[in-house]
Amino acid sequence: MSISINTRHILLADDDKDDSILFQEILEELPLSTHLTKVSNGEQLMQFLNETKDQLPDVLFLDLNMPRKNGYDCLSEIKGSEKLKSLSVIIFSTAFEPQVISLLYEKGAQYYIRKPNNYWQLKNLIHQALILTETTNIDYPLQEKFVLSSQFV
Repeated sequence: MSISINTRHILLADDDKDDSILFQEILEELPLSTHLTKVSNGEQLMQFLNETKDQLPDVLFLDLNMPRKNGYDCLSEIKGSEKLKSLSVIIFSTAFEPQVISLLYEKGAQYYIRKPNNYWQLKNLIHQALILTETTNIDYPLQEKFVLSSQFV
């Protein structure tokens, strides 16, 4: 398979197989050229990132509740690493607690998506996140724009 220069390299860290399949199907429907790599736990994620010799993925969609190493620990490790700290990280979770969201913002996540139950809302949120992270320079939003919500799509 040949990958074009304009292809967005996306990494999904999520232990829910159904969510991973749905995410992949959504990417295939979007009007963007993407290449998806999936890992199912935090240890696999960190191993993948640390062993990547070439270019890092363009964006990481990170679930918080994963086995072996959770998303909080992975985010801290990513943002504490010289090699990895420039990686765009979008938290992708069903949890929605204001104090947790504030902490994730402070730890350096770029955006937060609460997984909606509606397919079209999820598709729009993923598309919106990919558009917002398209530039090579990481622009961190103001905290009030950190949570991407279906009500703004």
